[in-house]
Amino acid sequence: MSADQQEGSSGLVGAASRLITGWALLGGIVLLLVVAVNMVSIIGSMFGKPFPGDFELTEMGVAVAVFSFLPYCQLVGANVSADIFTSGASKRMIAFFTLLGSLIALGFAILLIWRMYFGMLDQREYDYTTTILQIPHWLAFIPILISLALLAVAAAVTLLRDADVLSKG
Repeated sequence: MSADQQEGSSGLVGAASRLITGWALLGGIVLLLVVAVNMVSIIGSMFGKPFPGDFELTEMGVAVAVFSFLPYCQLVGANVSADIFTSGASKRMIAFFTLLGSLIALGFAILLIWRMYFGMLDQREYDYTTTILQIPHWLAFIPILISLALLAVAAAVTLLRDADVLSKG
């Protein structure tokens, strides 16, 4: 099932697909804002008025954006793959590898949610902030944790889809 078919479908899969796609678009907006901050900083530097803390916002913004793209990549099968190993494989074998990849993505998402949550609590407990703007580090963990939860949802959706393909194939 393609991403367009998933987004057009009803039920939980369609809702998850629309939510994941919207989240990825928000990540794209965050990335555009990072670019805008850098442009303002560069132009401001030419006139002696740089944007203070631009690298801090870039660091946090890029991390949030990258994590926001992960669920969409999982959903549409746009993750990196080594086709050289599967070029001669049967459709059933490719379906098996895809299913295995979805299972690993689900486990990885759950592991990262667990560890990133405790990382966020540590950042909050020790009151870590950025140096110039004094933005609490833990705030960046919130959208990252949402992204990881959506990655788990996307992995579950693709796992079910891949299991269905494998059973029919």
